[in-house]
Amino acid sequence: MQTVRAPATSANLGSGFDVFGVALDRPADVVRVEKADRTTIEMTGVGSQYIPEDPEKNVVGAVAEALDAPAHIQIDKGVRPSSGLGSSAASSAAAAVALNALYDRGRSREELVPIAAEGEAVVSGEAHADNVAPALLGGFTVARGDAVTSVDASIPLVACLPEIAVSTRDARGVVPDSASMEDIVHTVGSAATLAVGMCRDDPELVGVGMDERVVTPARAALITGYDAVREAALDAGAAGVTVSGAGPSILAPCRESDRRHVAAAMVDAFADAGVESRAYQTRVSGGATLYE
Repeated sequence: MQTVRAPATSANLGSGFDVFGVALDRPADVVRVEKADRTTIEMTGVGSQYIPEDPEKNVVGAVAEALDAPAHIQIDKGVRPSSGLGSSAASSAAAAVALNALYDRGRSREELVPIAAEGEAVVSGEAHADNVAPALLGGFTVARGDAVTSVDASIPLVACLPEIAVSTRDARGVVPDSASMEDIVHTVGSAATLAVGMCRDDPELVGVGMDERVVTPARAALITGYDAVREAALDAGAAGVTVSGAGPSILAPCRESDRRHVAAAMVDAFADAGVESRAYQTRVSGGATLYE
């Protein structure tokens, strides 16, 4: 048996649509695998009742097939599905690391990124690496075509998850097909600022670099109470606010000393909008961990 813990992730980070991602120190999925003649899946944990155990419809089934590694796979979900926190990526990444070790396939973490991304395709229809890359490599990642760059970072964050669901497919459907040159230039400047902030472990630069005018407003409209929650987080000390992945989670970088206040303010603002929520006081952290 091999056991792997893979973290929640946040993709896009506002200005890095389909490119940027970070690993979070919590929550996380835990996946256990044992060799078998055919792949079977057993689900437990948060939201597991909504996830099919059929290997052809589950992200880890695609990973097992890509690695030619049939196994009995137990998934204990800590990352809620349809949360915007990389739920499917956590399972995919954990399964890739676990099966790679179980069958001694010898793949590096970088080589496992496209394999884990095949699992993402089961959910979103496309093999995106912006969540699986940080889940595997940790830190801040830049996924561009077949290349992934990663940087160790330790930025305090609050990820606030409301009790509403936004599907990845719906969130992709509202993304505009075009943008003005002014908005493109603004996004490039923000993305560059964010990347520098990650390299410097500077939450203020990261927050400023999240600002983006094309994708984020379209997705924010799908999240009840977003504007009020954003303002509350900024008033409590957040350096910036954006939609985490496809949503509905909202991500806010901040100083360590402000993290508790930011978390409470976001939960209260959602409550005022009639929405229950949970805030994770987390940070940019490491990737999947294999327990020997």
